[in-house]
Amino acid sequence: MLSSPVIWLIAGSILCLMEFIFPTAFVAFMMGISAFVVALIAFLVPHLGTQVVLWLILSTISIILSRRWLTPRKNLRRLSEDTEGQTLTEIAPGQAGRVLYEGNSWRAMCDDETLSIPAHQKVYIVRRKGNTLFVVPANLLHS
Repeated sequence: MLSSPVIWLIAGSILCLMEFIFPTAFVAFMMGISAFVVALIAFLVPHLGTQVVLWLILSTISIILSRRWLTPRKNLRRLSEDTEGQTLTEIAPGQAGRVLYEGNSWRAMCDDETLSIPAHQKVYIVRRKGNTLFVVPANLLHS
């Protein structure tokens, strides 16, 4: 019969190998590393129930820490420093229209709901909410 440390070493090897074959975002790998640690501790703690609980705790902690430190940070897309655009369609008061910004057509609304902006006018982007840009006409700022 195999000793407890050998079983943990085999389990750890299988879990780490599974991560390379079926990537699971380091979950199986961290569980495998935890099994290796429990294999070392198994020499001191011979009770199998305690080893399993220790493995579960180590696996959970290592998975949480790997998510925190190993996963790439989400690159939040922000509007670039360029704040100028051009209306493609008329933006009626309180209504949405289209604006050409950074080479793409965006849904846009005038930041001042009482103003109308004709098509093909230069505008400044003031803010963004979801996929909608809020703009003001350039002539409003230059007056």
